[in-house]
Amino acid sequence: MSTITKGSSVFTLINVFTVTPERQQELIDLLIQATEEVICKLPGFISANIHKSFDGVRVINYAQWKDKAAFEAFLRNSKATEHFKIAEQIAEKIDYHTYSVADVITSSVHVSQGK
Repeated sequence: MSTITKGSSVFTLINVFTVTPERQQELIDLLIQATEEVICKLPGFISANIHKSFDGVRVINYAQWKDKAAFEAFLRNSKATEHFKIAEQIAEKIDYHTYSVADVITSSVHVSQGK
């Protein structure tokens, strides 16, 4: 389960795919399949959250890994790489970056300040 906490050592990947509306679900299905069959079994994997835009042109994968080393091992995994190649054929553009949590703000509590 995803947990978003400031100061956590969790390594986060946010992957934004741009697709045509006709291929959005195809990409979602591929990401789910890859995650269930390969990625979730890799050491250090925590979670993947797949989002789809209402206009049909984007898919976002918010994934968490235990640490940078686990994430880098995932990138070298040949079975995961097979799915990347298919995703590259479906998506018009793939924009991924890695992140750490800078802050967490909720409707009633600003967590970083402990209010």
